[in-house]
Amino acid sequence: MSAANPHPSQNSPQYRSHTATLTLLALLLLFVLLWIFRAHLRFDWPTLGRQLRHVSLLYVCIAVAITYFGFWLRAVRWAVLLTPMRKVPARDLLSAQVIGFALIALLGRLTDLARPWLIARRTDTAFATQLAVYSIERSFDLGAAAILFSLALLFAPRNMPHHEAFARAGIVSLAVTLALALFALLLRFAGDRVSAGASRLLRPLSPTLAASATERILDFREGMRSISSLREFLTALALSLLMWIGIATVYFCSARAFPMVPQLAAFSVSATMLLLATAMGGSMLQLPVLGWFTQIAVLAAALRVFFAVPLEPATACSAVMLFTTTLCVAPTGIILARIEGIPLRDAARGSSAATSR
Repeated sequence: MSAANPHPSQNSPQYRSHTATLTLLALLLLFVLLWIFRAHLRFDWPTLGRQLRHVSLLYVCIAVAITYFGFWLRAVRWAVLLTPMRKVPARDLLSAQVIGFALIALLGRLTDLARPWLIARRTDTAFATQLAVYSIERSFDLGAAAILFSLALLFAPRNMPHHEAFARAGIVSLAVTLALALFALLLRFAGDRVSAGASRLLRPLSPTLAASATERILDFREGMRSISSLREFLTALALSLLMWIGIATVYFCSARAFPMVPQLAAFSVSATMLLLATAMGGSMLQLPVLGWFTQIAVLAAALRVFFAVPLEPATACSAVMLFTTTLCVAPTGIILARIEGIPLRDAARGSSAATSR
């Protein structure tokens, strides 16, 4: 395998180095959060238990159902993006979505490329084709989340804490979203020149980084080319917005599942979007098992700092949010992988093996 390969195999020193770096960052983040709060807070474990016992199971079940519906929407969107290259029914892509996100829940973001590998395996198509679709899928995710986040903060109620700061953040986020959309169009119509320019700029700093950036730009351009009509673009955008509305609703229901906590029982849409943005940042360091605790810590800190939720209810709520958004898919993913004869270890390593050939 060449040094320029941006997806090293899981047995390579480069992969182990990336894993060690992310683990160190996650531990550092967790340590900083604990250090910030240790002098000011005393954690009451019995209170945490009482909060969890009073959780509304109705809200939790609604949140889990919406999460599973989101996997169906992802399968439909992937089928739409794949249409110009190959027509595949969305039902044939659903299990790959569930298994892929189950792997992320269990093993962290390092297994994110398992989904395109599973779909390539199931549809008998090239991994590079599915990787291009994956690149544009992530762009639609980012754009849809940014649009919803911007509008929610821009029109946040005036009685919301730090309203002016959130309104300014909404304006900035909308501007950044527009800039990203223009950049995406530039890559769509001039991707070769952009990748060549990026390679020239980055090669003196790091040939490996230059090769990785070039490949990513070209993958994104190929993904953009998979959208051959305005109808496909609008369909993918509508599905993305619906999906992220669903994700926000999952966080909203998870907060409202705590009727005994006034701050959570009255949780608003704008507050939900702010918490969702925090969760997106925390999920970037989602590692096996350890990532569960860092994500809970990040969400609990946001609930306490932004909305004055007491520590124990904030921690309980964060744990419920982790379950409804991430962990609830793990049992189903394991069962589907077993039914389809796909060892999870092979699925986790599949994308790295495909790119190293």
